[in-house]
Amino acid sequence: MWDYSEKVKEHFYDPKNAGAVNEANAVGDVGSLSCGDALRLTLKVEPATDIILDAGFQTFGCGSAIASSSALTEMVKGLTLDDALKISNQDIADYLDGLPPEKMHCSVMGREALQAAVADYRGEEIEDDHEEGALICKCFAIDAVMIRDTIKSNSLSSVEDVTNFTKAGGGCSSCHEGIEQILAEEMEARGEKFVPAPIAAKQKNVVTLNSDELVIPEAKKATEEKPVETKKKAKTKLTSVQRIHLIEKTLEEIRPSLQRDHGDVELIDVDGKNIYVKLIGACVGCQLATATVGGIQQKLIEALGEFVKVLPVTEQQLSEIAEA
Repeated sequence: MWDYSEKVKEHFYDPKNAGAVNEANAVGDVGSLSCGDALRLTLKVEPATDIILDAGFQTFGCGSAIASSSALTEMVKGLTLDDALKISNQDIADYLDGLPPEKMHCSVMGREALQAAVADYRGEEIEDDHEEGALICKCFAIDAVMIRDTIKSNSLSSVEDVTNFTKAGGGCSSCHEGIEQILAEEMEARGEKFVPAPIAAKQKNVVTLNSDELVIPEAKKATEEKPVETKKKAKTKLTSVQRIHLIEKTLEEIRPSLQRDHGDVELIDVDGKNIYVKLIGACVGCQLATATVGGIQQKLIEALGEFVKVLPVTEQQLSEIAEA
């Protein structure tokens, strides 16, 4: 489980300004349901002063995504558009008394939505940065511009940092080389030298095995006597049965937190990247049902090491399937 602050829990369990704003004249959409996170930010701006009178959000994602979106709407109300644009993703995280490193991408999504909403209000075109070759991470559709901007604004220095802040590289490792190239360029621009992960691992007395770090206290002494074998073993692909067992195990770990709120979840079917589940009890019809599904999806992505989409199935749909 992630170590959430009390303020994150407050904004997750009791989100502020949830829903679309009436008479909104600025809308910012970021993310994609197919990539696991999506956010729509709506603003009501006073034309004479450019002051944000009201703000609301609709999000599909985990608890951190909901908390970050809720916090952002509270932060921008009463500010001018120019002052609101000065809010960074770190400001959002600080407002929540911190976010787990692995969840910083949620605050970045909030900042992106704010920029999109202001651009919408001002009638500005947001350039399409997804030109041929510009899409770095295909798993989560993260482009080079977002990676570069996030590295700059947060002084990131490793692929792990980039993954935590943008999700890029979190699905597979095929984009790591592209991320490393951008990191090297940006770190050189700020007078620092980028050290690729395998070299950094040796310097920290860490041996990297299948992307997991195993700390060996006597690693330095050992390497002086005998070179360390650095070739990575091929990652074993799960069989269909093993994959289903891992999905069931992950749902079992999630289940207690749902049952505490008088809800539950049941695995219905697995069809490739689509995982069909049935929400039970208080989870059915809950205003945070979308967030619950998003949280389950995030947990399954982390457990399986691949992108999957969780789709809730209703009793009516189950009945129709049974009758067919």
